[in-house]
Amino acid sequence: MTFAPGNVRDAGALATGLRFYSLYRGLHGASIRQSGHGNAAGIGQNGRGNLGIIQQEGNGHSATLQQNGNDNAYGIFQFGRTTDANVAQNGNGGGGATFSYGW
Repeated sequence: MTFAPGNVRDAGALATGLRFYSLYRGLHGASIRQSGHGNAAGIGQNGRGNLGIIQQEGNGHSATLQQNGNDNAYGIFQFGRTTDANVAQNGNGGGGATFSYGW
């Protein structure tokens, strides 16, 4: 399930939620947290003020997040096993989230 807001207001609201989550968890800029075995993840950021979060729990997950622009926020959350998510976020002030569950 992917949430990609269609307007600036909704993108800002989602980005604010991700920023609050990052403050609660003590995350900054780019963060990868993995539990399990055989997981792989990477984050690339070009610009200022971007927030990228990848959290994987379980086994065999793969995720990449590429952010190009300024003040973007995106979270990838994967649970279970053997899920893949590859996201490119371009522009300024965007927000989005992907949730994957594998069985």
